[in-house]
Amino acid sequence: MRVFIDGAAGTTGLEIRDRLAGRSEFELLLLDDASRKSEAARRDALQAADLAILCLPDEAAKEAVHLAEGSGTRIIDASSAHRVADGWTYGFPELVGREAVAAAQFVSNPGCYPSGFLALVAPLVRAGLLPADWPYTVNAVSGYSGGGNALIDRFAAERDLAFRAYGLGLGHKHLPEMQKFAGLAHAPVFSPAVVPAHRGMVVDVPLPLAAMPMAADATTLRKALAEFYEQSAIVRVADNAPSELLLREGAAAHDGMELYVFGSADGTQARLVACLDNLGKGASGAAIQNLNIMCGLPETSGLKLA
Repeated sequence: MRVFIDGAAGTTGLEIRDRLAGRSEFELLLLDDASRKSEAARRDALQAADLAILCLPDEAAKEAVHLAEGSGTRIIDASSAHRVADGWTYGFPELVGREAVAAAQFVSNPGCYPSGFLALVAPLVRAGLLPADWPYTVNAVSGYSGGGNALIDRFAAERDLAFRAYGLGLGHKHLPEMQKFAGLAHAPVFSPAVVPAHRGMVVDVPLPLAAMPMAADATTLRKALAEFYEQSAIVRVADNAPSELLLREGAAAHDGMELYVFGSADGTQARLVACLDNLGKGASGAAIQNLNIMCGLPETSGLKLA
């Protein structure tokens, strides 16, 4: 299978190339530095590929789709340009079904924060264990690599930069997919932040169970999530709740996701928490998982799950 990564020099593209290294199932179509921004060269590569992975800003991703028109090339878009667009399959196989991803021509990779939020909330809302019309909140921190090369350079330059809260205008681009694919009546209040770790992510959804109509208790929520993901080799639900969760600066790449349910002793509150690598299941690992499924290969081939 001929694969072209449009945007292969960026953080996500480099990680995808790393996961494809040595895999005989694929032939990478590569552009040199002089050609990778040439529209003609990109069009030729996009049209020659069996499958293209777009690691680009939103507008450039839309342009790439246009350049590929008429070729039949299947596309995985790692940008946010097409996540709620008609004609695109949302690339979260555990939620939308592997068959849907396998049959799709156009697959939109989920955002990193939405991957954690949706993994936690979507199955529970579907099962009627959490209300769809509750005003959910999401507190999340990510490694700085999620901001691309500009943010990586900033954290390297400003060595006293310990915490960066952003999205303060309450209109983050991840909100539409979070609301749509969780089946919610309201967009959640989303509080993202960046910490001085290169990679890693914690997504925390607090639940005031006593105030939530028809909400199940924490034990039932954990059991439901465990049953939902029991066949997954990538998403794991923890049996026990640890006393702390850590992000470390030197953490290795990881393409899995761990889910936790914490409940108060009196049963009135719970916290749903997802831990993942923002460059793994939150970006490049998810693209490789979707690539495998679309090509009829074992889902976990090339993934870093150890």
